[in-house]
Amino acid sequence: MPRIALYARVSTTDQHPEAQLEALREYAHSRGLEAAEYVDHGVSGAKDRRPALDRLLADARRRRFDIVAVTKLDRLARSVRHLTTLAAEFEALGIDLVVLEQAIDTTTPSGKLLFHVLGSVAEFERDLIRERTRAGLQAAKRRGKRLGRPRAIRGPDTFKLERWIAEGRSVRSIASELEVSRATVIAESTRLGLRRKVA
Repeated sequence: MPRIALYARVSTTDQHPEAQLEALREYAHSRGLEAAEYVDHGVSGAKDRRPALDRLLADARRRRFDIVAVTKLDRLARSVRHLTTLAAEFEALGIDLVVLEQAIDTTTPSGKLLFHVLGSVAEFERDLIRERTRAGLQAAKRRGKRLGRPRAIRGPDTFKLERWIAEGRSVRSIASELEVSRATVIAESTRLGLRRKVA
């Protein structure tokens, strides 16, 4: 028998999920589906992490059901980002999504379009993030900013470091000359037993 996860959520403790659960139970019963219920009571939909939703996702990964049903999409997720993440995981696991009040049913060919649309939205969002990151890095390079972690001091630079410390040069000037951070100069000096001289 196909199994279905019924997910209900209310935002405040004085609200009751029974209306959602009754509709979901009726859906499962009318289709002869074995149901498990997951209810978040008094939990905001803005939170990606919720106790019942976390249990639902853990059980989904164990293949304990074939369908997830909610009354409205905003019971499941309140942002496009979160919805696309959940939809991608459900699709990857072969789990269908049914939204009763919005006529979404990915067990049907037309309903499967939702997964494809959400997947396209997610890909578009990832491309935008990559493009913004790339533009930011290029702008930083144009301003002359060094990117990435400070490199280590190795090879000939180690001998320069020892000589400049012996000459009494400041950590700041050594770091500038070697194009590393002051922390890197101090760490390498400590490693070489020169910490007292550069302090």
